[in-house]
Amino acid sequence: MSKVLVIGAGGVGSVAVHKMAMNPDIFSDIHLASRTVSKCDAIAESVKQRTGVDIQTYAIDADDVAATTKLIQSIGPKLVVNLALPYQDLAIMDACLAAGTHYLDTANYEPRDEAKFEYKWQWAYQDKFKQAGLMALLGSGFDPGVTSVFAMWLKKHKLKTIRLLDILDCNGGDHGQPFATNFNPEINIREVTAPARHWENGEFVETPAMGVKQQFDFEGVGPKNMYMMYHEELESLAKFLPDMERARFWMTFGDAYLQHLTVLQNVGMTRIDPVMYNGVEIIPLQFLKAVLPEPASLGATTKGKTNIGDIATGEALDGSGEKTFYVKNICDHEEAYAETGNQAVSYTTGVPAMIGAAMMLTGKWRGEGVFNIEQLDPDPFMEMLNSHGLPWTVEELDGPLSF
Repeated sequence: MSKVLVIGAGGVGSVAVHKMAMNPDIFSDIHLASRTVSKCDAIAESVKQRTGVDIQTYAIDADDVAATTKLIQSIGPKLVVNLALPYQDLAIMDACLAAGTHYLDTANYEPRDEAKFEYKWQWAYQDKFKQAGLMALLGSGFDPGVTSVFAMWLKKHKLKTIRLLDILDCNGGDHGQPFATNFNPEINIREVTAPARHWENGEFVETPAMGVKQQFDFEGVGPKNMYMMYHEELESLAKFLPDMERARFWMTFGDAYLQHLTVLQNVGMTRIDPVMYNGVEIIPLQFLKAVLPEPASLGATTKGKTNIGDIATGEALDGSGEKTFYVKNICDHEEAYAETGNQAVSYTTGVPAMIGAAMMLTGKWRGEGVFNIEQLDPDPFMEMLNSHGLPWTVEELDGPLSF
């Protein structure tokens, strides 16, 4: 029996649980917990209708380590899949250690009071998990996650070294809303408004948020403006690809999104420090999240495609000199919704969460301690991407990006 507990009932949690239920040979017993049990129940009902599989649901405050430990112990899963908020990573890791259970997440820890996400807090758990004989897998989403696996697959099969790496994340979908975010608004806006950083010549170089813009013609989407920003896989890729001279992360944003975001910043609605309102302390960004559309509600109206991939340049494995390869996935919002009831941004994160869990449960990935996805064999993960809804292609380019 491969029993699994998923914590988090947003769009990503919904996709992951649906895809787990579609693979009963790996996930024989699925449990879902969240602060709001009604969200879990709605996902369970959808899973039952689509697959016939029953999902057990629970209410849990994942910030409460003791309560989460008790829940894990009562269920007895082989693996806990953390699809809750990044703020809760350490609490859930503590609960897994206390309960003696393996751990997986899709995004690294971020303190509530500072928009600074990095791996140092979770890497510090290395000895604890190793001594407990447990495995913690970090960043098994798309970016981070698949983008890192793409890089390591190229390193294994195409390039002796990776000198230059550009990760390009394009969401060409249109949800019809004046302003909405395709994943948790609080996390999305904190991420987008933070200063950009890229890796160059052995250190991170910081530039203003949204300060560097380029246009790129994305297959299946068309020309889009993309902006250089910081993303957590740059930190782990710089660690596990020591020969890398430069690594950058790019994400596309429409003009209307940026105009709305600029106004919200200017009036203080993206602040993460508390303010007093009618005698009550509130955090403006959390209030903004409450009035924006729920990302999980956007699936029914979103049309278009996502296109996410890596462009890597380095010395070819076959000794033919320097080469550039582009490996990418294109995902259709409407097809993702038809299969799981969620749009492609949730789908592209939830499917890799399921695949990472499958790697651990089947023993294809195993170890004791804390692991980033770059440290593990990319081949079985890449194989499952092709057969579970996120097929990829690889092509050789004439050279690296000209900018």
